Amino acid sequence: MLGVVNTGERRLALERVERWTRARFALPDEAAVMVSELQCVVPGCPPVETVVGFWIDGGKRHHFKLFKPMAEIVEDDLPPAWLKPALADMPMLGCECC
Repeated sequence: MLGVVNTGERRLALERVERWTRARFALPDEAAVMVSELQCVVPGCPPVETVVGFWIDGGKRHHFKLFKPMAEIVEDDLPPAWLKPALADMPMLGCECC
């Protein structure tokens, strides 16, 4: 759970996931990459998940979730590179909620 891993281990895990994400999706050095570990209290949701987002091509956001804590992620958990276009946020037609 959150808080179980010490700060140094958490930093190493975050850097590792960021590095793998940059390599997997051939991101340029200037691309912003965000890695966050979140607790979920919704029934049926994994108790801890890691969310990865990156911005490329003029600010186009891509994201994916890994349903485990950051410290447990291995490189093979990341989506394959060919899935990159499907990770892009798509505008929701007719949605006025957000």
